[in-house]
Amino acid sequence: MTNAPSSLTSAEPVTLSEDEAAQLAEELKQQLRQGQRLAGDTQAIERMVAGLGDKRGLLRLTFAESLGTVGSAAVPALCQAMCDHDNVTVRRAAAKTLTLISDKQALPHLLKALLNDDDPVVQGSAVGAMAVIGADAVDGLLNIIVDPNNTPMQTGLASWGLAFVGARAPQALRDAAKSENALIRTAAIAALGDQIQNQGDEEARQLLLGALKDPDEEVRSEATTLMGKLNDSGWAMPLLIPNLQDSSPLVRKNAALALMKLDDPSAIPELESCMSSEQDASLIPIFRLAINQLGQER
Repeated sequence: MTNAPSSLTSAEPVTLSEDEAAQLAEELKQQLRQGQRLAGDTQAIERMVAGLGDKRGLLRLTFAESLGTVGSAAVPALCQAMCDHDNVTVRRAAAKTLTLISDKQALPHLLKALLNDDDPVVQGSAVGAMAVIGADAVDGLLNIIVDPNNTPMQTGLASWGLAFVGARAPQALRDAAKSENALIRTAAIAALGDQIQNQGDEEARQLLLGALKDPDEEVRSEATTLMGKLNDSGWAMPLLIPNLQDSSPLVRKNAALALMKLDDPSAIPELESCMSSEQDASLIPIFRLAINQLGQER
């Protein structure tokens, strides 16, 4: 597991009574409405962070928006709260507020929260904050994915974060798709969809084509699945047909499902032919499902 940064400070967190929180929130709302610059000194920031633990959601939103306006000066206090506060509401709100600021100095602490906090909302919000940072977060997300000590929840969130980074870090994802590590290639290929479909990234498209013939079955499987999501039957179908006879049952299964998602009935003869020669009985229902679904498109 990735080494976590130490706590930023050992000081006791500031607390606010309900009345104090309400009064502070009202003052902050007035300043925000009037376009005033919010105080960014340590004491002011700590009081706003304390407000993130308030039971009233609208007040928490005011404190989060205010801290977002303060920006990078609030990052150390928010990281401290996210990683070390006893109140899970504060940890959740701090992680979500870091998403508003999008500052790479928070990355090691976001990683710590993902790997060490037991709360799934904190974990998910930490990954969301990493994802909006963009290219600087890619290596950390990939390291989570390839570390066998991490849980399926953690690796799944990291994969989602990598996909969300998408076009924000095109070169980082293209480089990852060429990695010698098959797990990294798999994760990177899965994240290339937006670049291919919405950004017209020709290099990403070529990487996907290569991944269909990758020596690792997980990479081939992920590439096959992605082909079915690109809504381009004329391009994808001829490339998917050979994978119906891949040596890997997983790739064959994903090829059938990908062809089904393309909604092109002209794939039915190939599916029927491959189903008749399929040796893995568990795949027959998958082929039949794809054939039946495409038959309805006629």
